[in-house]
Amino acid sequence: MPNVMDFVADLARSLGFLSRLPIPSRFFEGHDGTVSRAVRAFPLAGLVLALPAGLLLWLLLEWEAEPLLAALIALSVMTLLSGALHEDGLADTADGFGGGRDTENVLSIMKDSRIGSYGVIALILSFGLRATALAALAHGSLALPALAVLSAATLSRALMVFHWHALPPARPGGVAAGAGSPQTEARNIALASAVLVCLILLLPAIGLLPILSALALAALAVYGFTRYARGRIGGHTGDTIGAAQQAGEIVFLIALALAA
Repeated sequence: MPNVMDFVADLARSLGFLSRLPIPSRFFEGHDGTVSRAVRAFPLAGLVLALPAGLLLWLLLEWEAEPLLAALIALSVMTLLSGALHEDGLADTADGFGGGRDTENVLSIMKDSRIGSYGVIALILSFGLRATALAALAHGSLALPALAVLSAATLSRALMVFHWHALPPARPGGVAAGAGSPQTEARNIALASAVLVCLILLLPAIGLLPILSALALAALAVYGFTRYARGRIGGHTGDTIGAAQQAGEIVFLIALALAA
């Protein structure tokens, strides 16, 4: 029972870290503020966050709403619940990596709250590609886009843990550094549970090969981004962690749409 309660506490702290949802204060009393172990619950937290959006997307499609409109509404709900946390990281990372001359300049641009042209373009592509992929999935099954939203939210938050664990902090005094480095066991639990959830959700709707292909491509995208971040700034920041989540989600949904 203590292990179960520990995981419940980790889930609550993960939701508090990843969303705007009101979380009871008792889960944070006496806690040091790190999420080194709590990251094991990130995939489940992503699933919880995606449930309202997935349900709404399914209902809209059942009511014969235009698939692209329904997909954009669902993504809007997800963004509101997360507080655009990952989208903000994507925009800042795109601005820094796109406009920065060297490591110091890249980090300075990423820390700037203003958004530049690279960030705007990245956000347009993120919402456009995800919404189009979900709309394409609706042509095969009305339930599949909703299942894809749940699966993508779960997997992408495990992949952000992988990125976080793989790199040292690029900015020692940053938010990500203060939250602690993910434990190896916690990373492994996050990745394994995310794959399991994706298989359980998607296997009844599509074949095994499309799922495995989408999983592999999403993992490859985040791995490639992680190596690129290491080369550009020597580590991770809170922004690159958010960008890793976005990269995993975008590629996973595109791969599903192409393969399903």
